[in-house]
Amino acid sequence: MTEGNFVDYIKIYASSGKGGRGSVHLHREKYITKGGPDGGDGGRGGHIILRGDKSMWTLFHLKFKRHFRAEPGGDGSASRSTGHDAKDIIVPVPLGTIIRDADTDEILYEVSEHDQNIILLQGGKGGLGNWHFKSSTNQAPRYAQPGIDGVDGWFRIELKLLADVGLVGFPNAGKSTLLSVITAAKPKIADYAFTTLKPNLGIVEHRNHKSFVVADIPGIIEGAAEGKGLGHYFLRHIERNSTLLFLIPADSDDIKKEYEILLNELRKHNPELLDKDRLLAISKSDMLDDELKEEIKKELPKGIDALFISSVAQLGLQELKDKLWDMLN
Repeated sequence: MTEGNFVDYIKIYASSGKGGRGSVHLHREKYITKGGPDGGDGGRGGHIILRGDKSMWTLFHLKFKRHFRAEPGGDGSASRSTGHDAKDIIVPVPLGTIIRDADTDEILYEVSEHDQNIILLQGGKGGLGNWHFKSSTNQAPRYAQPGIDGVDGWFRIELKLLADVGLVGFPNAGKSTLLSVITAAKPKIADYAFTTLKPNLGIVEHRNHKSFVVADIPGIIEGAAEGKGLGHYFLRHIERNSTLLFLIPADSDDIKKEYEILLNELRKHNPELLDKDRLLAISKSDMLDDELKEEIKKELPKGIDALFISSVAQLGLQELKDKLWDMLN
C-alpha cells in the first residue's frame, strides 16, 4: 500500500556475487626453474545485506530500485596471492521490516534493531589455488578450484510499524484527530471515510519527560480480513503494537456492536491479536451530558475499560494518556 512517500510492501530481486577462481601457477624465478605450485585462492563474492535503520519509516527507497546484484570475487594469482573479496551490497530498511520468500511466502528474517545486519544472500566462496593440492605424489598440480556460484531469488519486503499503542477503529472514528492532538503528528484529516491512506506515527509526551509511540492505523471495515476496503493492507501493522486503543464515536448507533465487529476482524486476521491489552475510548463525547454518559455506560461491552474523550474539546485526554502509560508499564 502506498500514498505519497509511504511504501510498506515491495518485491525485490537479489543476486549475490560468484566466488573468484583459484589460480593455477607454478613458481618461476631466476635459478629456480621448478619452484612448485603457488597459485592463490579466489576471493569471496559480494553478499546482499539488509541493515536496520531507525531513521527510516518507509520502503519508498526501494520503489524505484528493486534489483540488487553483487560483484564476483577476484581471481587468485601467483605467489599465493588471494583475490579480493567483492564489495557487499547493503540495503537499509526500517525497523519492523519482515522478509519473505516470494515463492513460498515463508518468513525468512525480521529486522528489529538499529544497525542489525542480515545476510539475505551469501556471496560464493572463492576457489582454492593449486598450491593446496600439492602432495608427495603430485608435486606440480595443474588444476585449481573454480569459485562457487552466487545465489539469487525474489523476496517480499513488508513493513510492520513498531509502536507501543495501535489506534483501532472504523473510518472517520476520529483517530487522526486524536493523534494530532496528543502528539506532534500532522495526519490528513477530513470528514469522509478513508482520509488516512497510510499509517501515521506520533510520540506522546507524558509526565516527567516520558513518552510512548502511537500508530494511527487506517480505518478497518467489516470484512477487512478478507480484503474488503483498505483494512487488509494495514492489519499487519497492529501485530507489532503491545496495546490496542479502540476508538468508537459517541454518536455510533451501537457501540458494543462496532467493538465486536472490530474485534472479530482482528481475530480473523490473527487470533493472537486478542491477547494484547485493550482499552476503549468513546470519542466525540463533548456532545454528551452526564445523563447520556450514564446511559451509554450501561451498553458498553464487558471486559474492557472505557473512557469518554473529546479531541476537539480536550476532554479526558490526560486521563487517557495516564491509562495507556500504566498499561504499557
